[in-house]
Amino acid sequence: MDLQFDIVIVGAGHGGAQAAVALRQNKFEGSIAVIGDEPELPYERPPLSKEYFQGEKTFERIMIRPAAFWAERNVEMLLNRRVVSVDPEAHSVTTADGATIGYGQLIWATGGSPRKIPCAGNDLTGVHTVRTRADADRMTAELDGLTQAVVIGGGYIGLEAAAVLAKFGKKVVLLEALDRVLARVAGEDLSRFYEAEHRAHGVEVRLGAAIDSIEGDGKVSGVRMKDGEVIPAQMVIVGIGIIPAVEPLIAAGAEGGNGVAVDHQCRTSLPNIFAIGDCALHSNGFADDMPIRLESVQNANDQATLVAKTIMGQELAYDAVPWFWSNQYDLKLQTVGLSTGHDATVLRGDPANRSFSVIYLKEGRVIALDCVNATRDYVQGRKLVVDRLSPDPAKLADAEMLLKELI
Repeated sequence: MDLQFDIVIVGAGHGGAQAAVALRQNKFEGSIAVIGDEPELPYERPPLSKEYFQGEKTFERIMIRPAAFWAERNVEMLLNRRVVSVDPEAHSVTTADGATIGYGQLIWATGGSPRKIPCAGNDLTGVHTVRTRADADRMTAELDGLTQAVVIGGGYIGLEAAAVLAKFGKKVVLLEALDRVLARVAGEDLSRFYEAEHRAHGVEVRLGAAIDSIEGDGKVSGVRMKDGEVIPAQMVIVGIGIIPAVEPLIAAGAEGGNGVAVDHQCRTSLPNIFAIGDCALHSNGFADDMPIRLESVQNANDQATLVAKTIMGQELAYDAVPWFWSNQYDLKLQTVGLSTGHDATVLRGDPANRSFSVIYLKEGRVIALDCVNATRDYVQGRKLVVDRLSPDPAKLADAEMLLKELI
């Protein structure tokens, strides 16, 4: 072995960093190494499409911990290294440069890689995804010469990036293949509200958009639609989801497919190997125990903490309520629970006032809330989701009534 550690954590994002932090917090005294494929120490990723891209936060402000923190806790940071294979029998991983690193226990926290749009021109200069600091830095470097951008994908990444570009005064066309933005994660009330907000800020939102190719001679110059129209652009940002980075684990025999399958303690089917965060396919009680992947900081952090406690001998099962957030313009969206599979919605407040909540029900039970500039609803509504309560919908809709009164 080139190196040997008691715990090896593959992935230096939120989950990997939190796993190392939680192990030390829970008095783990063995050796810990974090392997990251970027040159930077662990940092927050959500600001990449918002505050960091916008220049409101420096990189130092989005670092999860300063360098001294890791040194003081004897956490070895093996950066700019990519794990390409796992040998579960030898208890080792191999990196792209040929190094072999042994482990007692392995925590896989690699997240995923951005999906490329499957069309000609997707590799032209000026076509970007938003997953790393380097991605955001490349986009920032092109802002001065930018007049028009095309954003492909109406999920949170695409909407957040469009909001920043619009704030910079750029002409933005947002292309969404489905019939509304946020279609996979939210109800129609929220989708239509955000479409209207972006249009009010000058973003041209096109729904049901069919893309043929991305055009340019070395550098992007436009996006050709299926009907032949070419939308001029000096920048294209693609936000159409991620592919979970689990190939080495699957190749080593781990169960999975869309992610690596884990149990309620985040154990994979391979001995002494855990998986957490965006890449972990787990049965979730807030999704009727369906196997899902959750792409959120909350999920990564909570699973990391659970694994640390499991390694230290505590018998726990993952049951954390999912939550998410998104900042666009002066709108703060806070979500608790999972709205997938809802059969009814309750609109609480008036979207025209730019402060309201959408409450999602399934068989009368509250399963999720989307709260726009409505932090009190988010805080109080959390317990409705956690306790799986079934309040009177008329009372839920009464914005004058505090949600905590329905508990």
